[in-house]
Amino acid sequence: QVQVAESGGGLVQPGGSLSLSCVVSGRFFSLGEMGWYRRPTGKQREMIASINGGRTNYADSVKDRFTISRDNAKSTVYLQMNNLKPEDTAVYFCNAVVWTSKDSGLDAWGQGTLVTVSS
Repeated sequence: QVQVAESGGGLVQPGGSLSLSCVVSGRFFSLGEMGWYRRPTGKQREMIASINGGRTNYADSVKDRFTISRDNAKSTVYLQMNNLKPEDTAVYFCNAVVWTSKDSGLDAWGQGTLVTVSS
């Protein structure tokens, strides 16, 4: 069984920074692409950053403010968020492609962590 757990959400003032972490645990063969999504209240979930190998991808709304990174040895993906804005307020979700064998994989999601940007 695979588990995905995010941490690091909270309340921050506009212009501030926050760092999120996501750990994948359980029995699996390897991890593929990992990413961060968010769902603002009343809106649909959107992809904001992903990382696969050495390649990263960002939504325009967070480019140059957020940085995604991963530590494969720790099965962990991070999201460093700088210059936060009120519109960044959302529940942030971690996603990982988890290979349970060489030929079989699944799309795993965390429960989400709330980030609130407010003065």
